[in-house]
Formats: sequence, structure tokens, C-alpha cells
Amino acid sequence: MSMFATTPKQNLQKSFEAFYEGWLARHENLLQQLLSVSPDDAEQRMVIEQVLCHYQQFLEEKSNVANGDVFLLFSPPWLSAYESSLLWIGDYKPSLILRLADCAVKSFTPEQRDKMERVRDETKRAEREISEAMASVQESMASPRMLALVREVDGEITEQELALRGLKEALKKVSERGDALRASTMRKVVEILSPPQTVQLLAATMRFQMRVRKHGLHRDEVGPSG
Repeated sequence: MSMFATTPKQNLQKSFEAFYEGWLARHENLLQQLLSVSPDDAEQRMVIEQVLCHYQQFLEEKSNVANGDVFLLFSPPWLSAYESSLLWIGDYKPSLILRLADCAVKSFTPEQRDKMERVRDETKRAEREISEAMASVQESMASPRMLALVREVDGEITEQELALRGLKEALKKVSERGDALRASTMRKVVEILSPPQTVQLLAATMRFQMRVRKHGLHRDEVGPSG
């Protein structure tokens, strides 16, 4: 084998990084569309659908990475150190959507506020359950049994390999639960909001993500004190 040959993990990483670069470019374009959309209900709904599809595409690509090497999602090399420090189960916490809605959306009706509170409670409960599942996986990673699995047997599937497969599967399930909660939380919130309010929320969400990325890349360039 050539010393320059790439591994499946490297190919997977390069493929996602290429997708992510294009996704971020589309992200900026969609944000500009949100900021300039007319008050027309139909036009707003069309742009909203485009943005939701944009995020769904991201989740689908992440799922492909999880199937190939889920460890990449928990230490994503395509993100800055600052971005990575804010992650929860490979991405932002679903409850961030509700916090952004509180800041960005104007004129909630009393009925909308009641519904948002119910979604907030459901989301926080689900986050706790997923965090507990992740803690269990992390405990298993540090268990004496896992640390002791260092035997190598040529031509056979070793106990170490079987344990690693089990760990990857457990991480993949937790990652899937996190992404499912992110998607369902956004869907529930959008169902509560009017089109103009949804435009406000999506614009705030996309601006937040771009600001964090810009700040993170800047910190990586000049250092945390820069």
C-alpha cells in the first residue's frame, strides 16, 4: 500500500468537510433570503421550507458519518475549538431553539406562550434522558473491562474489536436520539409560530450559528485571548 493512501476514516472526513463547506455557503445565502423576504405569506412559507430542508440535509449527512465512524461526530475536525466546546451530543442543545425564540420572536399570544412552555418542558426532560444515556456510554468506555481489552489475535475478531463495535453502536444510538430531538423540537416550535415569527426564529438561529463559527475561527487563528 502507498504511504500516501487514505484510510476510510480520512475519506469520510474529507467527504463531509467538502459537503459542510458547500452547506455553509448555502447557509449564508438562505439567511440573506430570510432577511429580505417580503411580508407575503406564500413567499415566507417557501423560504421557511427551504431552510428546514437545508437543516434536514445536514442531519442526513451527519447520519452518513455516524454510520461510517461515529467518533468523528463527537470530535468534529471541521469545527473550531470554540464551536466544539459548545456541542451537546455532537451538535447544539435542542433547548437553544427555544432560547433563541424567546429573544427573536415578537408578540407571542398567550396561547403560543403556553404551547412553547409545554415544548420547553418536554425538550428539557428529553435532554436529561439523552444526557443520562451518554453518561452511561462514557462510564462503559472507562470501565476496567474496556481498558483491559488489549489482546490481538491475527485473523480473528478479538474481544477488543467486539467491544469497540458495541461502543460505536451505543454512541450512534445516542447521536440519533440527539438529532431526532433537535429536529422534533424545531418542528414543534414552527408549528406554534406564524410564518413571520418563524422567519424571525430561523434568521436568529442561522445568525447565531454563523457568529459562533466566525468567532471560533478567529480564536483558532489568533488564540483565545485574541
